[in-house]
Amino acid sequence: MIFLRCVPLCCSLLFCLLLGCVSAESIIATVGEDVTLICNYDAKNYGKLAACWGRGAIPNSGCANEVIRSDGTSVTKRLSERYQLRRDVGVGDVSLTIRQVEEGDSGTYGCRVEIPGWFNDHKHQLTLTVVAVRPNPLRVDTREVKERTVTVRWTPVFDGGKPITAYRIDLKNKQTSWDTAVSTEVSNPELTQLTLVDLRPAKSYNLRMFAINSVGMSEASNVLTVTTKEAAPEGPPLDMQLEAVTSHSIKVTWKPPRLDHRNGALQGYSISYREYDPAGRQFKRWQHLSVTATREEESVILSNLKPSAKYGVIIQAKTNAGVGPASTAPLCSTLDEASTIKSSSTAATILIQDTTSVTSVVSQGHRTSAVETVTAAAVWGESTTSITVSPDPPVIELKEVKDNTISLLWTPGFEGDSPVTGYYLECKAVNASWDRTKTVVDFSPNQTEATIIEIIPSTYNIRMFAKNSQGTSKASNVITITTGEAGHQRVDLLTTISTDTHAAASVEESQSGHLAAIVVPVVLVVAVVAIITTWQLRRVKQKAGSLSMWLTNEALRYRNSEPLQEL
Repeated sequence: MIFLRCVPLCCSLLFCLLLGCVSAESIIATVGEDVTLICNYDAKNYGKLAACWGRGAIPNSGCANEVIRSDGTSVTKRLSERYQLRRDVGVGDVSLTIRQVEEGDSGTYGCRVEIPGWFNDHKHQLTLTVVAVRPNPLRVDTREVKERTVTVRWTPVFDGGKPITAYRIDLKNKQTSWDTAVSTEVSNPELTQLTLVDLRPAKSYNLRMFAINSVGMSEASNVLTVTTKEAAPEGPPLDMQLEAVTSHSIKVTWKPPRLDHRNGALQGYSISYREYDPAGRQFKRWQHLSVTATREEESVILSNLKPSAKYGVIIQAKTNAGVGPASTAPLCSTLDEASTIKSSSTAATILIQDTTSVTSVVSQGHRTSAVETVTAAAVWGESTTSITVSPDPPVIELKEVKDNTISLLWTPGFEGDSPVTGYYLECKAVNASWDRTKTVVDFSPNQTEATIIEIIPSTYNIRMFAKNSQGTSKASNVITITTGEAGHQRVDLLTTISTDTHAAASVEESQSGHLAAIVVPVVLVVAVVAIITTWQLRRVKQKAGSLSMWLTNEALRYRNSEPLQEL
Protein backbone atom coordinates (compact mmCIF):
# COMPACT_ATOMS: atom_id res chain seq x y z
CA MET A 1 0.00 0.00 0.00
CA ILE A 2 2.79 2.37 0.89
CA PHE A 3 4.55 1.41 -2.35
CA LEU A 4 1.48 2.39 -4.40
CA ARG A 5 1.39 5.81 -2.70
CA CYS A 6 5.04 6.47 -3.64
CA VAL A 7 4.59 5.65 -7.31
CA PRO A 8 3.28 9.16 -8.34
CA LEU A 9 6.07 10.87 -6.40
CA CYS A 10 8.70 8.73 -8.02
CA CYS A 11 7.28 9.41 -11.48
CA SER A 12 7.42 13.16 -10.82
CA LEU A 13 11.03 12.99 -9.69
CA LEU A 14 11.97 10.91 -12.74
CA PHE A 15 10.23 13.44 -15.05
CA CYS A 16 12.20 16.32 -13.48
CA LEU A 17 15.46 14.44 -13.89
CA LEU A 18 14.78 13.67 -17.55
CA LEU A 19 13.41 17.07 -18.68
CA GLY A 20 14.57 19.37 -15.94
CA CYS A 21 12.15 21.13 -13.59
CA VAL A 22 11.12 24.63 -14.70
CA SER A 23 10.07 27.30 -12.25
CA ALA A 24 7.70 29.98 -13.57
CA GLU A 25 6.24 33.33 -12.55
CA SER A 26 4.35 36.28 -14.08
CA ILE A 27 5.38 39.92 -14.26
CA ILE A 28 3.22 42.89 -15.30
CA ALA A 29 4.97 46.06 -16.51
CA THR A 30 3.94 49.31 -18.15
CA VAL A 31 5.14 50.61 -21.50
CA GLY A 32 8.34 52.64 -21.34
CA GLU A 33 9.85 51.35 -18.13
CA ASP A 34 12.87 49.07 -17.67
CA VAL A 35 11.98 45.52 -16.54
CA THR A 36 14.32 42.97 -14.91
CA LEU A 37 13.54 39.25 -15.15
CA ILE A 38 15.27 37.39 -12.31
CA CYS A 39 17.48 34.31 -12.89
CA ASN A 40 20.51 33.21 -10.87
CA TYR A 41 22.51 30.16 -9.77
CA ASP A 42 25.08 29.18 -7.11
CA ALA A 43 28.39 30.20 -8.73
CA LYS A 44 30.35 29.27 -5.56
CA ASN A 45 29.22 25.69 -5.87
CA TYR A 46 29.17 25.26 -9.66
CA GLY A 47 31.67 27.89 -10.74
CA LYS A 48 31.06 30.27 -13.61
CA LEU A 49 28.60 28.76 -16.06
CA ALA A 50 27.22 29.68 -19.47
CA ALA A 51 23.64 30.96 -19.53
CA CYS A 52 21.14 32.16 -22.11
CA TRP A 53 17.76 33.87 -22.37
CA GLY A 54 15.17 33.18 -25.08
CA ARG A 55 11.59 34.00 -25.97
CA GLY A 56 9.07 31.18 -25.71
CA ALA A 57 8.98 27.92 -23.82
CA ILE A 58 12.37 26.46 -22.85
CA PRO A 59 13.32 23.60 -25.21
CA ASN A 60 15.27 20.43 -24.32
CA SER A 61 18.54 22.23 -25.03
CA GLY A 62 19.59 25.83 -25.45
CA CYS A 63 17.15 28.74 -25.59
CA ALA A 64 14.38 29.26 -28.15
CA ASN A 65 14.59 32.57 -30.04
CA GLU A 66 17.69 33.52 -28.08
CA VAL A 67 17.98 37.19 -27.15
CA ILE A 68 21.20 37.15 -25.08
CA ARG A 69 23.98 34.71 -24.05
CA SER A 70 26.79 34.77 -21.48
CA ASP A 71 29.86 32.59 -21.09
CA GLY A 72 29.86 33.02 -17.31
CA THR A 73 31.96 36.17 -17.22
CA SER A 74 30.54 38.49 -19.90
CA VAL A 75 27.92 38.78 -22.64
CA THR A 76 28.98 36.97 -25.80
CA LYS A 77 25.85 37.50 -27.90
CA ARG A 78 22.76 39.70 -27.81
CA LEU A 79 19.88 40.40 -30.17
CA SER A 80 19.60 44.11 -29.29
CA GLU A 81 21.10 46.69 -26.96
CA ARG A 82 17.74 46.71 -25.21
CA TYR A 83 18.63 43.30 -23.71
CA GLN A 84 21.25 43.58 -20.96
CA LEU A 85 22.77 41.57 -18.08
CA ARG A 86 23.29 44.48 -15.69
CA ARG A 87 24.00 42.48 -12.54
CA ASP A 88 27.14 40.58 -11.47
CA VAL A 89 27.34 37.65 -13.85
CA GLY A 90 30.49 36.36 -12.10
CA VAL A 91 28.58 35.53 -8.91
CA GLY A 92 25.79 33.76 -10.79
CA ASP A 93 23.25 36.57 -11.27
CA VAL A 94 22.19 36.37 -14.92
CA SER A 95 18.96 38.38 -14.54
CA LEU A 96 17.78 39.91 -17.85
CA THR A 97 16.96 43.61 -18.06
CA ILE A 98 14.81 44.82 -20.96
CA ARG A 99 15.04 48.57 -21.51
CA GLN A 100 11.93 50.65 -22.22
CA VAL A 101 9.56 47.78 -22.75
CA GLU A 102 6.85 47.92 -25.39
CA GLU A 103 3.58 46.06 -25.76
CA GLY A 104 5.33 43.80 -28.29
CA ASP A 105 7.70 42.61 -25.55
CA SER A 106 4.86 40.74 -23.88
CA GLY A 107 5.22 36.97 -23.83
CA THR A 108 7.12 34.06 -22.29
CA TYR A 109 10.85 34.32 -21.49
CA GLY A 110 13.05 31.40 -20.50
CA CYS A 111 16.44 31.36 -18.71
CA ARG A 112 18.74 28.32 -18.95
CA VAL A 113 21.94 27.90 -16.93
CA GLU A 114 24.02 25.11 -18.42
CA ILE A 115 25.17 22.95 -15.47
CA PRO A 116 27.53 20.05 -16.42
CA GLY A 117 26.02 16.58 -16.30
CA TRP A 118 22.90 14.85 -17.51
CA PHE A 119 19.64 16.73 -16.97
CA ASN A 120 21.29 19.18 -14.59
CA ASP A 121 20.47 22.48 -16.33
CA HIS A 122 18.77 25.12 -14.24
CA LYS A 123 15.71 26.48 -16.05
CA HIS A 124 13.54 29.43 -15.07
CA GLN A 125 10.51 30.60 -17.09
CA LEU A 126 8.61 33.91 -16.76
CA THR A 127 5.57 35.45 -18.43
CA LEU A 128 5.87 39.19 -19.08
CA THR A 129 2.76 41.32 -19.74
CA VAL A 130 3.36 44.88 -20.92
CA VAL A 131 0.36 47.23 -20.78
CA ALA A 132 -0.05 50.73 -22.24
CA VAL A 133 -0.78 53.62 -19.90
CA ARG A 134 -2.02 57.18 -20.09
CA PRO A 135 0.36 59.80 -21.53
CA ASN A 136 2.74 61.67 -19.28
CA PRO A 137 1.63 65.14 -18.15
CA LEU A 138 2.49 68.06 -20.42
CA ARG A 139 4.76 70.97 -19.58
CA VAL A 140 3.07 74.12 -20.90
CA ASP A 141 4.80 77.48 -21.44
CA THR A 142 3.49 80.91 -22.38
CA ARG A 143 4.67 82.09 -25.78
CA GLU A 144 2.79 85.39 -26.18
CA VAL A 145 0.19 87.37 -24.24
CA LYS A 146 -1.75 90.23 -25.81
CA GLU A 147 -4.91 92.20 -24.99
CA ARG A 148 -7.33 89.47 -26.03
CA THR A 149 -5.17 86.48 -26.94
CA VAL A 150 -2.82 84.03 -25.25
CA THR A 151 -0.52 81.70 -27.19
CA VAL A 152 0.87 78.66 -25.40
CA ARG A 153 3.23 75.90 -26.49
CA TRP A 154 4.46 72.57 -25.17
CA THR A 155 6.97 69.82 -25.88
CA PRO A 156 5.71 66.35 -26.93
CA VAL A 157 5.71 63.86 -24.05
CA PHE A 158 5.80 60.07 -23.72
CA ASP A 159 2.51 58.80 -25.11
CA GLY A 160 2.15 55.82 -22.75
CA GLY A 161 2.52 53.25 -25.51
CA LYS A 162 -0.56 54.41 -27.43
CA PRO A 163 -0.54 57.37 -29.83
CA ILE A 164 -1.84 60.66 -28.47
CA THR A 165 -5.14 61.41 -30.20
CA ALA A 166 -6.12 64.80 -28.76
CA TYR A 167 -5.35 67.54 -26.28
CA ARG A 168 -7.71 69.18 -23.80
CA ILE A 169 -7.34 72.78 -22.67
CA ASP A 170 -9.03 74.15 -19.54
CA LEU A 171 -9.30 77.92 -19.06
CA LYS A 172 -10.86 79.73 -16.12
CA ASN A 173 -10.90 83.02 -14.32
CA LYS A 174 -8.09 83.11 -11.76
CA GLN A 175 -10.50 83.75 -8.88
CA THR A 176 -12.86 80.85 -9.67
CA SER A 177 -12.62 77.07 -9.28
CA TRP A 178 -11.83 74.60 -12.06
CA ASP A 179 -15.49 73.58 -12.06
CA THR A 180 -16.19 76.82 -13.95
CA ALA A 181 -13.44 76.28 -16.55
CA VAL A 182 -14.13 76.31 -20.27
CA SER A 183 -12.84 73.01 -21.65
CA THR A 184 -11.89 72.55 -25.30
CA GLU A 185 -10.68 69.33 -26.93
CA VAL A 186 -8.42 69.64 -29.98
CA SER A 187 -8.21 66.52 -32.16
CA ASN A 188 -4.82 67.28 -33.69
CA PRO A 189 -2.03 65.26 -32.04
CA GLU A 190 0.64 67.03 -34.11
CA LEU A 191 0.02 70.35 -32.41
CA THR A 192 2.70 71.87 -30.18
CA GLN A 193 1.24 75.40 -30.02
CA LEU A 194 -2.18 77.03 -30.01
CA THR A 195 -3.74 80.44 -29.47
CA LEU A 196 -6.77 81.19 -27.32
CA VAL A 197 -8.70 84.24 -28.48
CA ASP A 198 -11.63 86.40 -27.37
CA LEU A 199 -10.27 86.86 -23.86
CA ARG A 200 -10.92 89.98 -21.82
CA PRO A 201 -8.18 92.63 -21.52
CA ALA A 202 -6.46 93.14 -18.16
CA LYS A 203 -7.88 89.90 -16.76
CA SER A 204 -6.03 87.06 -15.00
CA TYR A 205 -6.65 83.51 -16.18
CA ASN A 206 -5.52 80.02 -15.17
CA LEU A 207 -4.78 77.52 -17.94
CA ARG A 208 -3.92 73.82 -17.86
CA MET A 209 -3.72 71.05 -20.46
CA PHE A 210 -4.15 67.28 -20.77
CA ALA A 211 -2.91 64.74 -23.32
CA ILE A 212 -5.31 61.96 -24.38
CA ASN A 213 -4.70 58.49 -25.84
CA SER A 214 -6.88 55.38 -26.17
CA VAL A 215 -6.10 54.37 -22.58
CA GLY A 216 -7.18 57.63 -21.02
CA MET A 217 -6.27 61.19 -20.14
CA SER A 218 -2.97 62.27 -18.60
CA GLU A 219 -2.63 64.06 -15.32
CA ALA A 220 -3.03 67.83 -15.52
CA SER A 221 -0.10 69.86 -16.76
CA ASN A 222 1.45 72.67 -14.80
CA VAL A 223 -1.00 75.54 -14.27
CA LEU A 224 -0.22 78.75 -16.14
CA THR A 225 -1.37 82.05 -14.70
CA VAL A 226 -1.57 84.71 -17.39
CA THR A 227 -2.81 88.28 -17.25
CA THR A 228 -3.84 89.78 -20.56
CA LYS A 229 -2.58 93.22 -21.46
CA GLU A 230 -4.64 96.34 -21.07
CA ALA A 231 -6.67 97.71 -23.99
CA ALA A 232 -8.42 100.96 -24.68
CA PRO A 233 -11.80 101.15 -22.91
CA GLU A 234 -14.72 99.64 -24.82
CA GLY A 235 -17.41 101.81 -23.31
CA PRO A 236 -17.87 105.58 -22.87
CA PRO A 237 -18.11 107.38 -19.52
CA LEU A 238 -21.60 107.18 -18.02
CA ASP A 239 -24.21 109.67 -16.82
CA MET A 240 -22.54 112.68 -18.40
CA GLN A 241 -24.31 115.96 -17.54
CA LEU A 242 -23.64 119.62 -18.34
CA GLU A 243 -24.72 122.50 -16.15
CA ALA A 244 -24.14 126.22 -16.76
CA VAL A 245 -22.56 127.75 -13.67
CA THR A 246 -21.85 131.32 -14.80
CA SER A 247 -21.79 133.27 -18.02
CA HIS A 248 -18.24 132.04 -18.56
CA SER A 249 -18.26 128.48 -17.15
CA ILE A 250 -20.00 125.11 -17.42
CA LYS A 251 -19.79 122.25 -14.95
CA VAL A 252 -19.33 118.76 -16.43
CA THR A 253 -20.08 115.67 -14.32
CA TRP A 254 -19.80 111.99 -15.28
CA LYS A 255 -19.10 108.49 -14.00
CA PRO A 256 -16.49 105.97 -15.22
CA PRO A 257 -17.39 103.41 -17.91
CA ARG A 258 -18.88 100.09 -16.87
CA LEU A 259 -16.34 97.97 -15.02
CA ASP A 260 -16.34 95.25 -17.68
CA HIS A 261 -15.74 97.87 -20.40
CA ARG A 262 -12.72 99.57 -18.83
CA ASN A 263 -10.16 96.99 -20.05
CA GLY A 264 -7.60 98.03 -17.48
CA ALA A 265 -6.89 100.69 -14.86
CA LEU A 266 -8.34 104.07 -15.84
CA GLN A 267 -5.58 106.67 -15.95
CA GLY A 268 -7.72 109.68 -16.76
CA TYR A 269 -10.19 111.33 -19.11
CA SER A 270 -9.85 113.42 -22.25
CA ILE A 271 -12.41 116.24 -22.32
CA SER A 272 -12.97 118.06 -25.59
CA TYR A 273 -15.35 121.00 -26.01
CA ARG A 274 -16.19 123.55 -28.69
CA GLU A 275 -18.59 126.39 -29.35
CA TYR A 276 -21.61 125.98 -31.61
CA ASP A 277 -22.36 128.82 -34.07
CA PRO A 278 -26.15 128.93 -34.60
CA ALA A 279 -25.89 131.44 -37.46
CA GLY A 280 -23.48 129.35 -39.50
CA ARG A 281 -24.91 126.08 -38.14
CA GLN A 282 -21.43 124.72 -37.53
CA PHE A 283 -18.98 124.06 -34.74
CA LYS A 284 -15.79 125.96 -34.07
CA ARG A 285 -12.39 124.44 -33.24
CA TRP A 286 -12.04 121.89 -30.48
CA GLN A 287 -10.36 122.72 -27.19
CA HIS A 288 -8.95 119.97 -24.98
CA LEU A 289 -8.53 119.24 -21.31
CA SER A 290 -7.12 116.19 -19.48
CA VAL A 291 -8.33 115.04 -16.06
CA THR A 292 -6.81 112.34 -13.87
CA ALA A 293 -9.16 109.54 -12.85
CA THR A 294 -9.62 109.72 -9.09
CA ARG A 295 -13.10 108.60 -8.00
CA GLU A 296 -16.39 107.04 -9.04
CA GLU A 297 -18.04 110.40 -9.81
CA GLU A 298 -15.90 112.97 -11.60
CA SER A 299 -16.48 116.65 -12.31
CA VAL A 300 -14.67 119.57 -13.92
CA ILE A 301 -15.40 123.23 -14.59
CA LEU A 302 -14.88 124.51 -18.12
CA SER A 303 -13.94 128.18 -17.80
CA ASN A 304 -13.14 131.17 -20.03
CA LEU A 305 -16.23 130.51 -22.14
CA LYS A 306 -18.30 133.08 -23.98
CA PRO A 307 -21.54 134.30 -22.42
CA SER A 308 -24.86 133.13 -23.90
CA ALA A 309 -23.02 130.62 -26.13
CA LYS A 310 -23.83 126.98 -26.76
CA TYR A 311 -21.08 124.40 -26.23
CA GLY A 312 -20.76 120.74 -27.10
CA VAL A 313 -18.68 118.46 -24.89
CA ILE A 314 -17.43 114.89 -25.28
CA ILE A 315 -15.52 112.79 -22.74
CA GLN A 316 -13.29 109.76 -23.38
CA ALA A 317 -11.83 107.42 -20.77
CA LYS A 318 -8.14 106.51 -21.05
CA THR A 319 -6.01 103.55 -20.01
CA ASN A 320 -2.31 103.03 -20.65
CA ALA A 321 -3.32 101.27 -23.89
CA GLY A 322 -5.39 104.05 -25.45
CA VAL A 323 -8.53 106.15 -25.52
CA GLY A 324 -12.05 104.73 -25.54
CA PRO A 325 -15.26 105.86 -27.26
CA ALA A 326 -16.76 109.22 -26.44
CA SER A 327 -19.85 109.99 -24.42
CA THR A 328 -21.97 112.97 -25.45
CA ALA A 329 -24.68 115.16 -23.99
CA PRO A 330 -27.06 117.85 -25.32
CA LEU A 331 -25.52 121.25 -25.98
CA CYS A 332 -25.36 123.52 -22.97
CA SER A 333 -25.57 127.34 -23.02
CA THR A 334 -23.59 129.56 -20.70
CA LEU A 335 -25.59 132.12 -18.71
CA ASP A 336 -26.29 135.60 -19.98
CA GLU A 337 -24.04 138.17 -18.30
CA ALA A 338 -27.09 140.04 -16.97
CA SER A 339 -28.80 136.86 -15.78
CA THR A 340 -28.27 134.97 -12.56
CA ILE A 341 -30.37 131.97 -13.51
CA LYS A 342 -28.49 128.83 -14.29
CA SER A 343 -29.42 126.88 -17.38
CA SER A 344 -29.39 123.16 -17.05
CA SER A 345 -28.56 120.65 -19.66
CA THR A 346 -32.17 119.41 -19.59
CA ALA A 347 -33.41 122.65 -21.24
CA ALA A 348 -31.17 122.18 -24.29
CA THR A 349 -32.62 120.43 -27.34
CA ILE A 350 -29.71 120.44 -29.84
CA LEU A 351 -27.56 117.29 -29.86
CA ILE A 352 -24.02 116.86 -31.11
CA GLN A 353 -24.36 115.07 -34.44
CA ASP A 354 -21.10 116.08 -36.14
CA THR A 355 -19.58 112.59 -36.03
CA THR A 356 -16.77 113.53 -38.39
CA SER A 357 -15.53 116.11 -35.93
CA VAL A 358 -15.81 113.65 -33.08
CA THR A 359 -13.62 111.26 -35.05
CA SER A 360 -11.07 114.05 -35.43
CA VAL A 361 -10.91 114.38 -31.66
CA VAL A 362 -10.37 110.67 -31.26
CA SER A 363 -7.56 110.82 -33.79
CA GLN A 364 -5.55 113.11 -31.57
CA GLY A 365 -5.28 110.23 -29.13
CA HIS A 366 -4.31 106.81 -30.44
CA ARG A 367 -6.38 106.64 -33.64
CA THR A 368 -5.99 108.43 -36.96
CA SER A 369 -8.99 109.85 -38.78
CA ALA A 370 -9.63 109.17 -42.47
CA VAL A 371 -8.80 112.79 -43.38
CA GLU A 372 -5.50 112.69 -41.53
CA THR A 373 -4.62 109.40 -43.18
CA VAL A 374 -5.04 110.85 -46.68
CA THR A 375 -3.02 113.92 -45.77
CA ALA A 376 -0.23 111.84 -44.30
CA ALA A 377 -0.12 109.75 -47.46
CA ALA A 378 0.17 112.86 -49.62
CA VAL A 379 3.08 114.26 -47.58
CA TRP A 380 4.79 110.87 -47.65
CA GLY A 381 4.46 110.72 -51.42
CA GLU A 382 6.00 114.16 -51.88
CA SER A 383 8.97 113.47 -49.63
CA THR A 384 9.84 110.06 -51.02
CA THR A 385 12.16 109.74 -53.97
CA SER A 386 11.74 105.98 -54.55
CA ILE A 387 8.71 103.71 -54.64
CA THR A 388 8.64 100.81 -52.19
CA VAL A 389 6.45 97.75 -52.52
CA SER A 390 4.67 96.15 -49.59
CA PRO A 391 3.90 92.40 -49.71
CA ASP A 392 0.77 90.99 -51.30
CA PRO A 393 -1.84 89.71 -48.86
CA PRO A 394 -1.92 85.98 -48.12
CA VAL A 395 -4.90 83.82 -49.07
CA ILE A 396 -6.44 82.15 -46.03
CA GLU A 397 -8.48 78.95 -46.03
CA LEU A 398 -10.53 77.22 -43.39
CA LYS A 399 -9.07 73.80 -42.57
CA GLU A 400 -11.48 72.69 -39.85
CA VAL A 401 -13.99 74.01 -37.33
CA LYS A 402 -14.79 71.74 -34.41
CA ASP A 403 -16.87 73.15 -31.55
CA ASN A 404 -15.04 76.40 -30.77
CA THR A 405 -11.67 75.37 -32.26
CA ILE A 406 -10.69 76.87 -35.62
CA SER A 407 -7.87 75.51 -37.80
CA LEU A 408 -6.63 77.81 -40.56
CA LEU A 409 -4.00 77.65 -43.26
CA TRP A 410 -2.79 80.34 -45.64
CA THR A 411 -0.77 80.72 -48.83
CA PRO A 412 1.77 83.59 -48.89
CA GLY A 413 1.65 86.10 -51.72
CA PHE A 414 4.41 88.09 -53.42
CA GLU A 415 6.77 89.33 -50.68
CA GLY A 416 7.44 92.77 -52.20
CA ASP A 417 10.77 94.61 -51.92
CA SER A 418 11.92 92.69 -48.86
CA PRO A 419 11.23 89.32 -47.19
CA VAL A 420 8.03 88.88 -45.21
CA THR A 421 8.76 89.37 -41.50
CA GLY A 422 5.46 88.03 -40.20
CA TYR A 423 1.71 87.82 -40.46
CA TYR A 424 -1.05 89.03 -38.24
CA LEU A 425 -4.65 87.92 -38.09
CA GLU A 426 -7.61 90.11 -37.15
CA CYS A 427 -10.81 88.74 -35.69
CA LYS A 428 -14.02 90.63 -34.95
CA ALA A 429 -17.69 90.04 -34.33
CA VAL A 430 -19.57 89.66 -37.60
CA ASN A 431 -21.76 92.72 -36.96
CA ALA A 432 -18.90 94.97 -35.84
CA SER A 433 -16.74 97.18 -38.04
CA TRP A 434 -13.06 96.51 -38.57
CA ASP A 435 -12.36 99.71 -36.65
CA ARG A 436 -13.48 97.81 -33.56
CA THR A 437 -11.29 94.76 -34.15
CA LYS A 438 -11.39 92.58 -31.05
CA THR A 439 -8.45 90.28 -31.61
CA VAL A 440 -5.02 90.48 -33.24
CA VAL A 441 -2.80 87.38 -33.39
CA ASP A 442 0.78 87.51 -34.69
CA PHE A 443 2.51 84.68 -36.55
CA SER A 444 6.09 84.09 -37.67
CA PRO A 445 7.07 84.43 -41.36
CA ASN A 446 7.59 80.67 -41.72
CA GLN A 447 4.19 79.76 -40.31
CA THR A 448 1.43 78.83 -42.76
CA GLU A 449 -1.18 77.28 -40.50
CA ALA A 450 -2.53 77.76 -37.02
CA THR A 451 -5.17 76.57 -34.60
CA ILE A 452 -7.03 79.09 -32.48
CA ILE A 453 -9.75 78.72 -29.88
CA GLU A 454 -12.69 81.09 -29.62
CA ILE A 455 -13.61 81.12 -25.95
CA ILE A 456 -17.10 82.58 -26.59
CA PRO A 457 -19.03 80.71 -29.31
CA SER A 458 -20.31 83.21 -31.87
CA THR A 459 -19.96 84.31 -35.49
CA TYR A 460 -16.67 85.97 -36.43
CA ASN A 461 -14.98 87.63 -39.38
CA ILE A 462 -11.30 86.75 -39.86
CA ARG A 463 -8.75 88.32 -42.19
CA MET A 464 -4.95 88.38 -42.39
CA PHE A 465 -2.13 90.76 -43.33
CA ALA A 466 1.50 90.19 -44.32
CA LYS A 467 4.32 92.44 -43.09
CA ASN A 468 7.81 93.30 -44.30
CA SER A 469 10.25 96.12 -43.67
CA GLN A 470 8.45 98.27 -46.26
CA GLY A 471 5.02 98.08 -44.70
CA THR A 472 1.89 95.99 -44.41
CA SER A 473 -0.11 94.32 -47.16
CA LYS A 474 -3.74 94.93 -47.93
CA ALA A 475 -6.27 92.73 -46.15
CA SER A 476 -6.60 89.16 -47.31
CA ASN A 477 -9.88 87.49 -48.18
CA VAL A 478 -12.35 87.51 -45.28
CA ILE A 479 -13.65 84.28 -43.77
CA THR A 480 -16.87 84.28 -41.75
CA ILE A 481 -16.92 81.45 -39.22
CA THR A 482 -19.59 80.42 -36.72
CA THR A 483 -18.32 78.45 -33.75
CA GLY A 484 -20.70 76.44 -31.59
CA GLU A 485 -20.99 75.11 -28.09
CA ALA A 486 -19.18 71.87 -27.22
CA GLY A 487 -20.69 69.00 -29.12
CA HIS A 488 -22.33 71.26 -31.72
CA GLN A 489 -20.42 72.07 -34.86
CA ARG A 490 -21.61 74.91 -37.06
CA VAL A 491 -19.67 76.40 -39.93
CA ASP A 492 -20.88 79.28 -42.07
CA LEU A 493 -18.05 79.91 -44.49
CA LEU A 494 -18.20 83.06 -46.58
CA THR A 495 -14.98 83.90 -48.41
CA THR A 496 -14.61 87.27 -50.12
CA ILE A 497 -11.69 88.37 -52.27
CA SER A 498 -10.37 91.81 -51.41
CA THR A 499 -10.07 93.94 -54.61
CA ASP A 500 -10.26 97.62 -55.45
CA THR A 501 -12.97 97.55 -58.14
CA HIS A 502 -15.03 94.38 -57.77
CA ALA A 503 -17.30 93.14 -55.03
CA ALA A 504 -16.52 89.81 -53.40
CA ALA A 505 -17.96 86.56 -54.74
CA SER A 506 -19.53 84.27 -52.22
CA VAL A 507 -18.88 80.58 -52.00
CA GLU A 508 -22.47 80.03 -50.94
CA GLU A 509 -23.79 81.58 -54.19
CA SER A 510 -21.60 79.26 -56.25
CA GLN A 511 -22.89 76.27 -54.37
CA SER A 512 -26.50 77.41 -54.85
CA GLY A 513 -25.90 77.75 -58.59
CA HIS A 514 -24.67 74.19 -58.89
CA LEU A 515 -27.62 72.92 -56.85
CA ALA A 516 -30.14 74.78 -59.01
CA ALA A 517 -28.58 73.37 -62.21
CA ILE A 518 -29.34 69.87 -60.92
CA VAL A 519 -32.72 70.37 -59.24
CA VAL A 520 -34.55 72.28 -62.02
CA PRO A 521 -34.27 69.57 -64.74
CA VAL A 522 -35.31 66.87 -62.23
CA VAL A 523 -38.42 68.84 -61.25
CA LEU A 524 -39.40 69.31 -64.90
CA VAL A 525 -39.10 65.57 -65.63
CA VAL A 526 -41.17 64.68 -62.56
CA ALA A 527 -43.87 67.16 -63.61
CA VAL A 528 -44.10 65.70 -67.15
CA VAL A 529 -44.36 62.13 -65.80
CA ALA A 530 -47.10 63.21 -63.35
CA ILE A 531 -49.17 64.83 -66.14
CA ILE A 532 -48.95 61.74 -68.40
CA THR A 533 -49.80 59.42 -65.51
CA THR A 534 -52.89 61.50 -64.58
CA TRP A 535 -54.11 61.40 -68.19
CA GLN A 536 -53.76 57.61 -68.35
CA LEU A 537 -55.58 57.14 -65.03
CA ARG A 538 -58.52 59.15 -66.33
CA ARG A 539 -58.76 56.78 -69.31
CA VAL A 540 -58.76 53.82 -66.93
CA LYS A 541 -61.67 55.21 -64.93
CA GLN A 542 -63.77 55.43 -68.07
CA LYS A 543 -63.73 51.63 -68.51
CA ALA A 544 -65.66 49.14 -66.43
CA GLY A 545 -63.85 47.09 -63.88
CA SER A 546 -62.10 47.28 -60.56
CA LEU A 547 -59.67 50.12 -59.90
CA SER A 548 -57.27 47.84 -58.03
CA MET A 549 -54.03 48.02 -60.05
CA TRP A 550 -50.69 46.29 -60.13
CA LEU A 551 -47.77 45.90 -62.50
CA THR A 552 -47.50 42.62 -64.42
CA ASN A 553 -45.04 41.72 -67.15
CA GLU A 554 -44.09 45.37 -67.65
CA ALA A 555 -47.69 46.32 -68.53
CA LEU A 556 -50.11 48.20 -66.29
CA ARG A 557 -53.27 46.07 -65.84
CA TYR A 558 -56.47 46.33 -63.85
CA ARG A 559 -58.96 43.60 -63.09
CA ASN A 560 -61.55 42.61 -65.72
CA SER A 561 -59.88 44.66 -68.41
CA GLU A 562 -57.44 44.41 -71.27
CA PRO A 563 -53.76 45.37 -70.77
CA LEU A 564 -53.13 49.10 -70.93
CA GLN A 565 -50.45 50.64 -73.06
CA GLU A 566 -47.17 51.09 -71.36
CA LEU A 567 -46.44 54.62 -70.24
